[in-house]
Amino acid sequence: MTVTIRDASPDDEAQWRRLWADYLAFYEVTVDADITDSTWRRVFDPASAIFMRVAEVDGEVMGFALCLTHEGTWILGKDCYLEDLFVSGEARGKGVGRALMDDLVALCKKNGWSRLYWHTSEQNRTARALYDSYVESDDHIRYRINF
Repeated sequence: MTVTIRDASPDDEAQWRRLWADYLAFYEVTVDADITDSTWRRVFDPASAIFMRVAEVDGEVMGFALCLTHEGTWILGKDCYLEDLFVSGEARGKGVGRALMDDLVALCKKNGWSRLYWHTSEQNRTARALYDSYVESDDHIRYRINF
């Protein structure tokens, strides 16, 4: 299987929305339609720090990585935060997630970004096996206040 990683394009919308719905179902969460619409629009807004890379196999989008860059107080460059990474069920275990991660590592190096970071559910053993092959988890615990 040949996996091509590239920037998302407006033509990917229907395929991304299908994957996004599967991603939300996987985590058993709902996101209002206006948030999903806004996320899609921000990917293509030059003023937004959000960007998306997609994994394409035989002309079909089989995975995506939604990221954003930001400045930090402990670095000179930028951080790249991987907020969402998802691979379709039929493509899981076939190197699509690794291709997306490898692409992000290369993108960070190419752009001179200081760090790539992310988090995942403790119960997501499949994702954790992939992530653990890149770096050990640090000792940080996430806190979140929703408003």
